[in-house]
Amino acid sequence: MVFEKKYENGLKLVVKQMKGLMSVTMGILVGTGACAETDKEDGISHFIEHMQFKGTHKRNAFELSDAFDRLGAQVNAFTGKDITCYYSKCISEHTGACFELLSDLFLHSTFPEEEMEREKGVVCEEISMNEDTPEDLCLDLLSRAYYGKENYGRNILGTAINVKGFTVADIQAYKKARYCPENIVISFAGDVDMATAQTLVETYFGDLEKGAFEKRTPVLSFTGQSLVKTKPIEQMHVAIGYSAIARGDELENAFSAVNGVLGGTMSARLFQEVREKRGLAYSVYSYLSPYAECGTQVIYAGVNPTQVDAAYGAINDVIKDIKCNGITKDEFLRSREQMKSTMFFSNESTNAQMLLYGKYMLYFGEIFEFEKKLNDINAMTYEQTLAALDCMFNEKQKAIALVGNTKQALTL
Repeated sequence: MVFEKKYENGLKLVVKQMKGLMSVTMGILVGTGACAETDKEDGISHFIEHMQFKGTHKRNAFELSDAFDRLGAQVNAFTGKDITCYYSKCISEHTGACFELLSDLFLHSTFPEEEMEREKGVVCEEISMNEDTPEDLCLDLLSRAYYGKENYGRNILGTAINVKGFTVADIQAYKKARYCPENIVISFAGDVDMATAQTLVETYFGDLEKGAFEKRTPVLSFTGQSLVKTKPIEQMHVAIGYSAIARGDELENAFSAVNGVLGGTMSARLFQEVREKRGLAYSVYSYLSPYAECGTQVIYAGVNPTQVDAAYGAINDVIKDIKCNGITKDEFLRSREQMKSTMFFSNESTNAQMLLYGKYMLYFGEIFEFEKKLNDINAMTYEQTLAALDCMFNEKQKAIALVGNTKQALTL
């Protein structure tokens, strides 16, 4: 059963009750991330996510961690291009105590100067770690190649220079503009009922006043570049991005079906052609990355430096074949079944359901309808995938990123 409540201050609550389980996942989702930042704020969404755990009026950083651990609970957070999420999972009997802790760190963080200076070092190390993770680095570079240096092209971590310069005043100003109730969703999934969730939210968030929310709509600028990042490493990491649909588009399911055929599974064309038949890559895959106003179709491969041209050619061969000849009905049916099974698998995870219903409420302001989505997938036709293909793999809206021991970018 799924319940929702929308409060006068704009705060939204969604609850997915999953009877028969013995745990609950709870999350506080904020509709802000790297795409909402200015150049001066670059990286601040992620830095705030870290700092929220560094002490409140009631507890210092260790006492927060210790309190969660004493409940046997898991707690974490993440920042994306357009979302920041704080979440925890606990056994059912600790739901109230766990939500009090999560609310405390979210609402009452004090950002101690000493902790802030220490955490700047931690985040700078995370930035360095990202630099040493070429697959992530390549996908970040692709975002910049496609969108430019702003909005969805921003690296979520920001730059070390920016991070080192953040002040408490910077954090407070950004939170005042973006951490407003009308931009926040609280999501529960698991062994919890609506009455319990509502009581908890109203107890700890009842005094949250409607703020001066700043709606920041990204100004999109397709740059369509081919960028290269020189790194003395063993492999070449290639990422290709094409224009795709925005979140919630009527062809969303059809795009997903085509992506499944392209590179979503072991039987997908990229895996079979690039890895199994030609032996050019160990890791090769594709995925869709939709946002509110736009989206990208992403393809990635990690290859031997001597085989980068051959691998890039093989990927282009696969794309050209799908674009010109479409997919088979058998491939369509297989991909559609994969989409359905993914939905059912996630339906058994409290973490996945908390995020699914929380994100949907945040992005669309309404409850995600499982049965409707399933019916839409079942009703999807082969012809719809052909219509989707007409919109996909536009060579004039393409970007490329390459990371490896070279200074030569790939040709668009």
